[in-house]
Amino acid sequence: MLPDAFSLHEFRFLLGQFFQSGGWVLYPIFAVTILMLALILERVIYRAFNFSTARKDLLAALATEPLREKKRSLVCELDLELKSHFTMIKTLITLCPLIGLLGTVTGMVQVFDSLAHYGTANPRLMAAGVASATFPTMTGMAIAVTGLLFHNRLSRWADSESQKLRQHLNRDQDLNRDREVQR
Repeated sequence: MLPDAFSLHEFRFLLGQFFQSGGWVLYPIFAVTILMLALILERVIYRAFNFSTARKDLLAALATEPLREKKRSLVCELDLELKSHFTMIKTLITLCPLIGLLGTVTGMVQVFDSLAHYGTANPRLMAAGVASATFPTMTGMAIAVTGLLFHNRLSRWADSESQKLRQHLNRDQDLNRDREVQR
C-alpha cells in the first residue's frame, strides 16, 4: 500500500511528467524495458524453480543412458535451455540507448528549429530544450546498465552450470572408457 503522502493520483501525475519531459521516444523505451524485464524475470524464475529439477533429471538420465551421443545430446539440450533468451535480452539492452539517442536527435532538431524561429534571446528556453532532448538517452542508458547487470549475472551463472554439466559428462565418459579398457 502506498503511503498517504504519495497517492496513486500523484504517481500518475509524476509518471505523465516523466513521459512528457522525454517525448514520444520514452514510450518505445518503456515497451522495450517491459519486454526485457519479462525475459529477465523468466530466467530468474527458471533458475530459482526449474533448473534444479532439470539438472536432477539430466544426471539421472546420464547414469542410465548407455550411448555417449545420447548423453551429449541431453547435455546440449539443457545447455540450450540454460542460455535461452540471452541473445534477445542482450539485443534489447543494446536497443535502449539507441532509441534514447533517437530521442535526443529529434529533440535537438526541435531545439534548433525553435532557435531559428525565436532566436537566441532566451538562453533558459534553449537550456530547457537541450535538457529535454538529452533525457531519452539518459533514460535508455540507465535501463541498459540495469539490464546489463542482470544479464551478466544470469549469463555467468548459466556458463558455470553448463561447464559443470560438461565436466560431469566428461567424467562419466572417462569412467565408462576405463571400464571398457579393464574388460
